[in-house]
Order: sequence, then C-alpha cells, then structure tokens
Amino acid sequence: MDTIFRGAIIYIFLLIIFRISGKRTLYDATLFDFVLLLIIAETTQQALLGDDFSIVNGLLLIITLIFMDICLSLIKQKFKSFGKVVDGTSLILLDNGKLLTERMKKERVDEGDILESARALHGLEHLSQIKYAILEKDGKITIIPKEKAS
Repeated sequence: MDTIFRGAIIYIFLLIIFRISGKRTLYDATLFDFVLLLIIAETTQQALLGDDFSIVNGLLLIITLIFMDICLSLIKQKFKSFGKVVDGTSLILLDNGKLLTERMKKERVDEGDILESARALHGLEHLSQIKYAILEKDGKITIIPKEKAS
C-alpha cells in the first residue's frame, strides 16, 4: 500500500511543479533543462521505489501512475474549469504588432521567441507583420500574420 501512496503523491507533486514552472519549460528545453529533467527522474525513481526494487513493486507503481493519469483525464473531462487549472489556456502575447509585455514576463517568453516562431512558421521578419502571437497550452507559439494589402 505504501507504493500506491508514494506513486500518487509523487504524481501530484510533479504535476503541480511542472504546472507552476510554466508552459515554455517543457517545450523549449535547453541542455540545462534536459540535465535537470534527468536528475528529477532519478530522484523521483528513488522516492517512488524506496528500498523495494522488486518486480511486483515496480508493476504496482506503474499501474498506480497510469491509474492517476486516467483519473486526472476523467476529472478534466467532467470539470472543464479543473482542466484549465491543470493544463492552462492559450494566451495572446502579441496583439496587432503590439507586445503584451506583462503576459510575456509572466510566461517567460521574449520578443525573440515570438520572432523565431514567426520566421519558422511564416517567414515573417518583423513584429509589425504579425496580427496575433498566441502561446498555446503545450508551450508552442502560434503566429497569425496580418492580411496583406491587395
């Protein structure tokens, strides 16, 4: 029973920590982020298994984590507002060429991130060419270009 409680607690803890760290953390991973993720994985493994490295304990832990994930997805389906808290919502970062700096600071996104997405997705070079830049729930930045004058 200890394994089930450990699994549930670690699952919820990691979910909260990664939610607090922001959308861009997982999408825009650097080498530093990757190393940190490896360390977190090793620490989590030790916290989950404790001193019991048996196959039965490992299988029980996997079942617990999958069960937690299924339960969370069912709760998000039933209560849409809970899903918004857990997954977040899309957020406009640029409106008609104007940067919304407070939102950008909160999400740790800078002008370079927006321009990088604009170049990659549409070949745009200037903020003035962008109607909207939207930070999606998964951390990607969607660019909607301004209509070209005919």
